[in-house]
Amino acid sequence: MTKDLIIQNIESLKSHTTINYGIKTKTEAFTEKLFYTLFDSNAPLNESIEELKQLFKEISVVACKKPKGTCDSIWEQYLEKLPAVLENLNRDALYILENDPASNSIEEVYLAYPGFYAIAIYRLSHELYLLDLLLFSRLMSEYAHRITGTDIHAGATIASPFFIDHATGIVIGETAVIEKNVKIYQGVTLGALSVSKDMKNTKRHPTVEKNTCIYANATILGGETIIGKNSIIGGNTWVTKSIPAKSMVTNTTTTEVKIKELK
Repeated sequence: MTKDLIIQNIESLKSHTTINYGIKTKTEAFTEKLFYTLFDSNAPLNESIEELKQLFKEISVVACKKPKGTCDSIWEQYLEKLPAVLENLNRDALYILENDPASNSIEEVYLAYPGFYAIAIYRLSHELYLLDLLLFSRLMSEYAHRITGTDIHAGATIASPFFIDHATGIVIGETAVIEKNVKIYQGVTLGALSVSKDMKNTKRHPTVEKNTCIYANATILGGETIIGKNSIIGGNTWVTKSIPAKSMVTNTTTTEVKIKELK
């Protein structure tokens, strides 16, 4: 098979899509610039916001499925949301500092905590989701997923303050609801009991009420599953039914320890 024929075949196989890969790299640049603008005390705000505006509009050309005039006005709507998002993120960061004995300063939380970064990009992408920029929001959340190992769908509803510790392996689905003062550790899944396309517009993921702590590798599934407030969900537990307030859920598997005698 000649090179020209190979190229012809590839072009034919690509003809059913209109994918512009540049939107992915531009979204990653936008995400990093946005984080820098909001949290670096030396960021020149006016200049940075203009750069963000330009990137936003370049991405929206591909990501926005609305009429052009509507797409052009979305940046202003998004910009108006940023002060409130930043206020929530500052509250999240302080909550992490107050609750993690390993944290030494607020600067450490902003700069070195993957859990905080994941929460920040979730909150910023969530506003895009609410503006119906679904591809844009998904690309932002997937970038955070790649960087932190934490997969938070931009459609989830998460109150502030919220604490993610260690971050790696956490999955929070699109219709999950998390109330304020919730702590989640690595490996936790807030997922669906089953998946089919006709469930798209139904609540598929759990609700976690306020003041709840969910320890590592717990799995909580189902749109009707509610974790009552002030509860503790132990590590490696499997929950598919609602739990009353002030509950403690533990894994009943026992671990036996034997001392091996050396010969």
